[in-house]
Amino acid sequence: MPIPLEYTRRTLDEIRAGSPEHVEQLFADLRADFDAASSTVDSADAWKSFRDAWIGRKSGVLSAISDNWLKPAPPELKRVVGAALNQLRAHVEAVIEARRLEVEVSADQAAAVREHVDLSLPGVARSLGTRHLIRQTMDDFERIFLSLGYSVATGPEIETPYYNFEALNIPETHPARDTMDTFYLDLPPGALTQYLLRTHTSPVQVHTMESHPPPVRVIVPGKVYRRDNPDSTHSYMFHQVEGLAVDTDITFCEFKGTIEYFIREFFGPKVKTRFRPSYFPFTEPSAEVDASCIFCDGAGCRICKFSGWIEMFGSGMVDPAVYGFVNYDAKKLCGFAFGLGVDRFAMLKYGISDLQLLFQNDVRFLRQFP
Repeated sequence: MPIPLEYTRRTLDEIRAGSPEHVEQLFADLRADFDAASSTVDSADAWKSFRDAWIGRKSGVLSAISDNWLKPAPPELKRVVGAALNQLRAHVEAVIEARRLEVEVSADQAAAVREHVDLSLPGVARSLGTRHLIRQTMDDFERIFLSLGYSVATGPEIETPYYNFEALNIPETHPARDTMDTFYLDLPPGALTQYLLRTHTSPVQVHTMESHPPPVRVIVPGKVYRRDNPDSTHSYMFHQVEGLAVDTDITFCEFKGTIEYFIREFFGPKVKTRFRPSYFPFTEPSAEVDASCIFCDGAGCRICKFSGWIEMFGSGMVDPAVYGFVNYDAKKLCGFAFGLGVDRFAMLKYGISDLQLLFQNDVRFLRQFP
């Protein structure tokens, strides 16, 4: 707030012609102007500008008063002007320092408000990923069979009819090979081999026996595809775990013990198993494996159709004809195979009534199975 030169000259004339009382009134008016201006200082930048305007060495108000009022004042008024200037200077410096402290405190309070964290409020829940229910079920299968000495094998999801059907003793007339049941891929121009989406993971058994001499003990988890209309119990894509054990001294008793152990480990020690005669092209004899109902403990309920038993999967001893496709000696070797529906086992264990829930990726459903 520098004082214009015309103003200082006019005021100096007033000082020369005035009295001590008149000088004191001039300084009182100036002090009132200062106090009014100081009330508008509300930030660090405003305070800095205000300070430089009043006490700056080159262009400050007090320096201008010293040069234009005090030095040229008549001797009889110099003492009065000097005393009034000293009082004004002390007041200005005191107010400026007080305003500095107020501005700093105000800035600190504003920063504290912006950065304030209310520790009494609930924290922000961080969503953590988890394994999908299908993956959890597959991991349970692998854990159980790895403890029995099995290894895990994988294979392609696109297969030839030879590996998907012929090498598994499934003849060309079998209905599973019809286009109503199997996804065949379009043949590119000039192609001689037909390809399809595998309908089970059993082709990996053939690949494994082709590349590994006996003994063989593997499970084969993976996706399979069939022409099923999606509903609460069917899907055109689902998951399967195939099992195979081949050695020189494997009997149906060992096969039965393996299946019973697996069922108890997965569903609990109270669950019982039973075997019913069945037919599959690549096993002989073949059996359907049932387990006592895990919902009613075999007493009979709506889920088990009041029979006390639930059908689990198909299995059996490997048909000797299959060994001919992989150059195994059927006279010396024997073994068993089985195919588990991963989705079905997950639905039974966790009480899921609609298969489609496993594929819809609804977070509300998935969070129920951490």
